[in-house]
Amino acid sequence: MDFSGTWKVYSEENLDEFLKIIGAPEIVVKMRKDVKPVIVIEQKGKDFTYTMKTPFFSRVNSFTIGKESEISSVDGRKLKCTVREENGKLICETDRFTCVREIQGDEMIETATAGSVTFISRSKRA
Repeated sequence: MDFSGTWKVYSEENLDEFLKIIGAPEIVVKMRKDVKPVIVIEQKGKDFTYTMKTPFFSRVNSFTIGKESEISSVDGRKLKCTVREENGKLICETDRFTCVREIQGDEMIETATAGSVTFISRSKRA
């Protein structure tokens, strides 16, 4: 599993509903609605740096597989999570949502679930 690289998001499903259910402020929902971020992932063994870039903000999260980390949500709130790897997928569980990131062919797919809402983001290497 090699997540390293620059990924350009081209498709997102249920973004508004997901942001609302996790409690993101309305301004974040509006700003994020029409923006397709660029994601840069640096992977060195079990250590990852994940950067999401938009015209409005950049958010950087670092984590090590199997160790508790503090990450920032899209609206800047700090969340605790432990990322684990299962069958080539990265799984992050917080008290607000669960996120699964995987590579299928030349795509990276992120599936985040909060309550009854599932957000799906699809990216291709830039």
